[in-house]
Amino acid sequence: MASVFVPVLYLVLVIGSLGIFSYFYRKRAAKRQIESYFPRHFERDAYVTLLQQTDPPPHETLLKAALIRRAIADVQRILRIREDKPALQMLLQKGSVGDDLWNSLLAAEKEMEAEILEVVNEANTFVEGWGQVIFQSASEIIQNEKMRAIVEASAKSRAAKEAKYGKHHTKKAIAALPEIPTSPKPTSPTQPATPLSAGVNGLVPPSSAGADGNESATPGSPASRPASPTSLKSSGKKGKKRK
Repeated sequence: MASVFVPVLYLVLVIGSLGIFSYFYRKRAAKRQIESYFPRHFERDAYVTLLQQTDPPPHETLLKAALIRRAIADVQRILRIREDKPALQMLLQKGSVGDDLWNSLLAAEKEMEAEILEVVNEANTFVEGWGQVIFQSASEIIQNEKMRAIVEASAKSRAAKEAKYGKHHTKKAIAALPEIPTSPKPTSPTQPATPLSAGVNGLVPPSSAGADGNESATPGSPASRPASPTSLKSSGKKGKKRK
């Protein structure tokens, strides 16, 4: 009887100790706060502060501008989550990062879903249907700011290079570049000149062959002129003399 009671008591003690340990561990983990993935949302705090201000109340234009800045910050955070989530998931599978960072990313993702719904509702309170396009407008503003930053950076880089090397040096370097030879333009083939004997519209009258196989003379030649009476008489006298 004692041999059966001892292993049963051992199993009860082991299972009980494991249950007590898991209880206190879960309680401690629940009390521990998950570290925020993003810093404090200052744009949201500024908008809420303006809404709560009553003396004097803020202008509607100021509230709309604050809401736009809040949407811009939300879009930037959403883009960062989309970029970081696949890489963080891969690192988590390899064991390079802990579960705390992954849990904080998931918490930030849920927070952004609630933030998007709140911004859409706030936008619809100003203008009906504005909530459908406010994030699109925020994305366009972000792209515009990126392009402006690139232009300003290129202008600063150009000014620094001009201050370092001088404007005359850059102009001489540009002038020293070899010129690219331009290919001659293709000339259209010249048409042959129209002969002077052509008639109207460049058409030549057809030539008729004579009875003896020779071509008839052209108009204006002596052979084409009509025979005069005196020439007929002289030719008749010559014929008689020959006879």
